[in-house]
Amino acid sequence: MSHTAHIPSHRKPRQRASKSALRAGVAGGVLSTIAVAGAAGPAQAEPVTQTIEMPTITSGFSTAVAASAQATQQVALDLETQADEDAAAEKAAKTAKKAHAEAVRKAEAKKKAEAAAKARAEAEAKERAERASRTSERTTLSASSGSSDSSGSSASAPSSSSNVSGSAASIVAFAKAQVGDAYVPGGTGPNSWDCSGLVQAAYRTAGIDLPRVSQSQSTFGTQVSLDNLQPGDILYWGSAGSAYHVAIYVGGGEFVGAQNSNTGTVQRSLDYDRPTGAVRVL
Repeated sequence: MSHTAHIPSHRKPRQRASKSALRAGVAGGVLSTIAVAGAAGPAQAEPVTQTIEMPTITSGFSTAVAASAQATQQVALDLETQADEDAAAEKAAKTAKKAHAEAVRKAEAKKKAEAAAKARAEAEAKERAERASRTSERTTLSASSGSSDSSGSSASAPSSSSNVSGSAASIVAFAKAQVGDAYVPGGTGPNSWDCSGLVQAAYRTAGIDLPRVSQSQSTFGTQVSLDNLQPGDILYWGSAGSAYHVAIYVGGGEFVGAQNSNTGTVQRSLDYDRPTGAVRVL
């Protein structure tokens, strides 16, 4: 017998075997319970082994967005097409309106041109008749003045004018023969005159070459009083040397002058438009 046989050991007794047994018992109890419950309970359905694939949300969203974008683009194209059609229709309407207005304008212009041509033809016919009458009158006056020169005595003039002879008679006759002609700025005849053009042409029949413009004609001869006028004197309106209008005194208190575009060449009383002064060239 060992001398240590009765010495108690201070090490704790091993518990592995008991714990293992306990654990085994617990596990066995649990398994037994599960087995009993399985035997006592209703039959369980077989586990589902088929795998179901759920649709991918991201993929469906992308398709919807693409469809929406396509629809938006189509709407934009439709709007653009409609806008182009509206613009084309508006342009066509404006073109048609402009063409209509142009047609109306041309029709009115044609109508006016025809009316003007008719009026011009009538005026020309009237003018030819008047000119023929004036030519006859001028021939009679010229013959009368020639007879006066050869006999050495002056011919008796109409009661509306003073006695006229020689160069004055020629000037007066020419001026009167142009009554009714048109007034045209710069006109020198034979059918249209301005004031100084008529005076210059009248004096040319007497062999006298006057300056062309009224300013120079108003100082060409000797200044005379309006109370001492003789047929053939040049009347002027404005200042001498800066006159703006001239005419020919034809006797009897009357003058002949190319007045303006409204009246043309007229024979009027001095009271109709009182002149400023007069010059005598003869």
